[in-house]
Amino acid sequence: MATVEMLEKAIKDGNLAKLSGIYGRHNFARQPERFLKLLKAHAYNFSGEVYMFSSPGRIEVCGNHTDHNNGKVLAAAVTVDTLAAVTPADNGIITVNSQGYPSFSVDTREVSAPVAKEEGTSLALVKGVVAWFKEHGFKTGGFNASVVSDVAKGAGVSSSSSFELLIAEILNVFYNGGKVDKIQKAIASQYAENKYFGKPSGLMDQSAISLGDICYIDFKNLSAPEIKDFPWPFTDTEIIVVNAGGDHSDLTPNYAAIRREMEEVAAYFGKKVLREVDKARFMDAIPELKNKFSGRAILRSIHYFEENERIDRASAAIEASDEKAFMDIINQSGESSYKLLQNCYPEGDTMQHIPLALAYAKRQKGVLASRVHGGGFAGTILNFVKASEADSFAAAMSALVGEQNIFRLDIRKSGACALEF
Repeated sequence: MATVEMLEKAIKDGNLAKLSGIYGRHNFARQPERFLKLLKAHAYNFSGEVYMFSSPGRIEVCGNHTDHNNGKVLAAAVTVDTLAAVTPADNGIITVNSQGYPSFSVDTREVSAPVAKEEGTSLALVKGVVAWFKEHGFKTGGFNASVVSDVAKGAGVSSSSSFELLIAEILNVFYNGGKVDKIQKAIASQYAENKYFGKPSGLMDQSAISLGDICYIDFKNLSAPEIKDFPWPFTDTEIIVVNAGGDHSDLTPNYAAIRREMEEVAAYFGKKVLREVDKARFMDAIPELKNKFSGRAILRSIHYFEENERIDRASAAIEASDEKAFMDIINQSGESSYKLLQNCYPEGDTMQHIPLALAYAKRQKGVLASRVHGGGFAGTILNFVKASEADSFAAAMSALVGEQNIFRLDIRKSGACALEF
């Protein structure tokens, strides 16, 4: 629980230092002002006890477009977040005031089925999370939330999933005594995104944000993924996400085609997803597949099988603190996404924001690895840079894409959670 007065005292006494692990070296200094501004806005609109919740963004470290075919990924929570000041409400109504967006409310006692005109909205995400909780026997209830986010939209750090997990964790803490586990919260959030928001995402984004740290996730069994957490060992390296540009708004068919083409190839073998197909059998069948499927579908399937193998090698490199091996694998993953998966630019795109940003980044001093980040086609690239060269790298990329499109991040240990200070 917090009040403006309590937070002001905590800042004066230096007690926010315990949150440095959540916000990291680049984002911690501005948090006291951010917290105070949010709490004051909340106190203006709502009265009662106030609790603070934080839900991180995420990066996809390796495992590009594998999760939707029950593959493997390496992902990590990072030190940007969706932050909320929240007051419980006993009327069953969730009200969300999110900075920069219209306020909206959801009556948890009467959540409707998905509504087409609400797709793509925060309202749909709240409804979806509430619906999943109710369908699976968990409790729901009302609250008033004031929300601010520095999980930038279009930056490839998963702003929608961060918001979903925020809602799930508030319901978990307020009404379920914290008994909804991290994977259940991730599944609830994915359900909201798939069924209510209208985006056919896999489970990677939500899992990384729910779990925290850097984690290996094997989605062979979607209801019980195999998960392994790792501490990040490469402390002399900075993670810098660069928004290369482009517009995601009309690219959903491009993303959906990757999943569809992989599943069409899997169906040839009588399977639902490529994870159920034996790689050797697939490779032997390529001459036959060529007569039934596009070359692109086959290349994307090759990427899928080889990317899963890279995940295991990358995990081993992290555990062994073998930075060179790890960075080599990240670069290999990026080349595969570019050449086989083919998600660095849409067909007919002559601007080619991502290829240009990658080419420029790879030619900067101190860069250890660069690759397309996340869904691709437009948006961001992920860069691992020697800490000693991070400032000059950020300056060079700022000259190309603008300073506002440079995101210097740290790995965050905790997933979506209530904050104590």
